[in-house]
Amino acid sequence: MASRYPDRGGSSESRASKEPPLSPEEQARALCLRLLTGNPRTRKQLADAMRKREIPDDVAEQLLERFQEAGLIDDQAFANAWVESRHRGRGLARRALARELQTRGVDAELVTEAVSQLDSDQEEERARELVDRKLRTTRGLERDKRLRRLAGMLARKGYPEGLALRVVRRALEQEGEDEPDVLEYHPLG
Repeated sequence: MASRYPDRGGSSESRASKEPPLSPEEQARALCLRLLTGNPRTRKQLADAMRKREIPDDVAEQLLERFQEAGLIDDQAFANAWVESRHRGRGLARRALARELQTRGVDAELVTEAVSQLDSDQEEERARELVDRKLRTTRGLERDKRLRRLAGMLARKGYPEGLALRVVRRALEQEGEDEPDVLEYHPLG
């Protein structure tokens, strides 16, 4: 039985075999553009992705240079945006932010410049906000246990121990001042 539809270039299998394979340059370009479409990436992240796909190092380096000159790769802008976003959104301190940027391959100088956007006052204010949010969930626990949990939460987010303890102690003291004194004795007569 003959097909009702005329042949329109054969199956996709035969069409694919007629197209020449992509050159390493084209593969690298397509990979980088696809990765940059979703989220900003560092130069190292793109280089690692190309190395994983076995793109020759010289091809990868040429492409990365062109993308950097065109402004498609900007590690300083990436680091600045990362610090702003992760500090505001997740409450991370400078130390944790620096560690995250270093694991993404951002140069140490650029990391230092990016985390210097945050000063100690901003960091302390954010620590207070985090503790205030978490404080309610620790009510009913012993003071020492609350102190450890809240300070531990700040430590995991990269806050220095001294700052964490100071903020938590202050929050616990303020909470105690705001609560009515239930042990107060009032004689009836």
